[in-house]
Amino acid sequence: MAIFKQLFDDQGTSTLTYILADADTRDAIIIDPVLEQNERDLKVLESLDVTLRYIVETHVHADHITGAPGLKAATHAQFVAGRGTGLSCSDRMLDEGDSLIFGNEVLHAIATPGHTNGCMSYRWRDRLFTGDALLIEACGRTDFQEGDPGMLYDSIQKLLGYPDEYLVYPGHDYAERRVSSIGQERLRNPYLTGNNRQAFIDKMQNLDLPKPRRIDIAVPANQRCGKAA
Repeated sequence: MAIFKQLFDDQGTSTLTYILADADTRDAIIIDPVLEQNERDLKVLESLDVTLRYIVETHVHADHITGAPGLKAATHAQFVAGRGTGLSCSDRMLDEGDSLIFGNEVLHAIATPGHTNGCMSYRWRDRLFTGDALLIEACGRTDFQEGDPGMLYDSIQKLLGYPDEYLVYPGHDYAERRVSSIGQERLRNPYLTGNNRQAFIDKMQNLDLPKPRRIDIAVPANQRCGKAA
């Protein structure tokens, strides 16, 4: 038995946060918490009667500040991120193929750089938590913060190598969607269908998107694992 909870930040970032737990041992992890939602997350953890063991980040976010410091202070959980983030303030840094054990459950790390150098996706059972690498019918942008469209294309191909029925839980969604699947993204994602690697690179290099509203605040804070300067 396992526990799964998906939470949504409706305060401007459209961030999806995930809580996974072993129903027997009550050990839990949280993926991509948001600072302004610390109180909500702690209440959910309490309502589920679970003990938070790990606070897991998919990457150094540009649109929100991580809620890790507050959660860590309240629960004494460890802060975890991909090694490519370079976050020396983290308690543990994961490489491709590493795993986190919480009770009888296992979270597997999948390096998916391209949106940023340190992007890490995670597999739990038949569910993929893809951060900003693969979104629902979209993908993360590559025009700032070490973005590399060729690298992102390769990372997405790695994710598309999982079976069609594997579920995709992204780091954000801006159209009131909450879950996709590998099969659906292979068929419907307009960034991928009909595009080879070079066509994908060309598309990403010509998006002409506005600068993220909170990037100048969020990135420096998240490079300190969410701690105040």
